[in-house]
Amino acid sequence: MLSLLSSIYGKAMDVRNGLYDKGVFQTHDLGARTISVGNITTGGTGKTPLVAYVAEKLAERGETVCILTRGYGRKDSKKRVLVSDGSTILSDPANSGDEPFELAQKLLGKAIVIADADRVAAAEWAKRKFGVTAFVLDDGFQHRRVKRDLDIVCIDATNPGGNTQAGSLRSGGMLPAGRLREPLHNLGRADIVVITRADLVDDISNLRSEISDLNSAAAVFTAMTNIVNADEFRGKRAFAFCGLGNPEGFYEQLRREGMDVIGMRTFVDHHQYAQKDIDAIESEARACGAEALLTTPKDDVKLSDLKFEMPRHVVGIEIEIDDAAVFAALL
Repeated sequence: MLSLLSSIYGKAMDVRNGLYDKGVFQTHDLGARTISVGNITTGGTGKTPLVAYVAEKLAERGETVCILTRGYGRKDSKKRVLVSDGSTILSDPANSGDEPFELAQKLLGKAIVIADADRVAAAEWAKRKFGVTAFVLDDGFQHRRVKRDLDIVCIDATNPGGNTQAGSLRSGGMLPAGRLREPLHNLGRADIVVITRADLVDDISNLRSEISDLNSAAAVFTAMTNIVNADEFRGKRAFAFCGLGNPEGFYEQLRREGMDVIGMRTFVDHHQYAQKDIDAIESEARACGAEALLTTPKDDVKLSDLKFEMPRHVVGIEIEIDDAAVFAALL
């Protein structure tokens, strides 16, 4: 049954894309340079750090940057939320969504962040209010309603097709049986493909070949992740926890950096933490003999009102892109 549903879903996505390609479905020009950063699979590709990276590069050029995001998991998905006006954070994780709030924190002083399902209307409002000169669409590859100047697609080297198998993009299946959002040939729309977490696998040559077969015109870059505050917790026996689309990528990063991780607990992506979760995490951590807890910025934004008895460290992650100057020039 799932395979049949996946086949129907894939065909429906192709029909939808065809209607946009033919102009039957209208696309809207936002009136400013618009760069989309998205995925061809669901969640966990390292997209959020890349969105921040793109926004920072645009801000460095003097652009007034606005990130447009749907804000997955927020209280009212129909409401427009100004998460940050670029100088002040004006919302909270519950009303903005965890990833928009994380972006607002990271890009304070550099970018406006708006959560709104109607990104066309949000863009029009942002241009009037803030004089925006550059938009970054968060998770925008399938959002064909917005015309973009540059389409960037992230592919996770540790899980290219969304099936937990490193190295092969073609091994992934279509939703709902798999995690592909649309058939792989639609990768042909991408202007840039960024292979994220490339440093966490031994060989990406096969993945590069697959991408080239699907889109020989796209510029392909690799990105590695770096822990920027490792000295805070290096040498401590640690217990790691997270709620991410690809939690193994987080744990593998800690291992590669030589962290002494003696226990882990994984929650579903975008998990909303309660005190009982923290109590359970600390109970497991103590049982393992851990001295400290490690988590991600995305998780940490939802923990401020909860009580911790053990030291908690937020693992700061930044991405590093090969041929960074070429990548920046394309933006």
